[in-house]
Amino acid sequence: MAALKYAGLDDTDSEDELPPGWEERTTKDGWVYYVNHDEMKTQWTHPKTGKRKRVAGELPYGWEQETDENGQVFFVDHINKRTTYLDPRLAFTVEENPVKPSARQRYDGNTTAMEILEGQDFSGRVAIVTGANSGIGFEAAKSLALHGAQVVLACRNCTRASDAVKQILDEWTKTEIRLMESVLYPR
Repeated sequence: MAALKYAGLDDTDSEDELPPGWEERTTKDGWVYYVNHDEMKTQWTHPKTGKRKRVAGELPYGWEQETDENGQVFFVDHINKRTTYLDPRLAFTVEENPVKPSARQRYDGNTTAMEILEGQDFSGRVAIVTGANSGIGFEAAKSLALHGAQVVLACRNCTRASDAVKQILDEWTKTEIRLMESVLYPR
């Protein structure tokens, strides 16, 4: 290390390089967090850049994610018969900087429901969406479900509503969706 410092190589220009005493880890969900071993603290943002990251994609072929008895995630490489606490996808992280839209931001006819709800968390909230079996109602229900809301679809056509629920659940299985049959306008 002294030789590197003497040669002027102890500090690099890479903004993604972690300071001494820091480690990069991932959660079960693929979010990257940073461990400061000197201060025994963790944080979600990179200590130098202040950016949040998540891992992109699935584990490589032959890899499996497990959890030890302490709840820490580790990875098993079945091909090379090795285990590691380093996520093999860390080399392929993407920045995740949720940009909250300002109150004055304008939306137009090309704006999708996903773009409007970007960065929002509706966990623990219930959303009732009318006309959710097609069109704008379907896109709103899907977007709310993907952002954590428990969605109730209020539709007159139960067959089309069931198809809409199946479509949303095929895309995102961790969401809670229910159908509410119409009492006012039965068909």
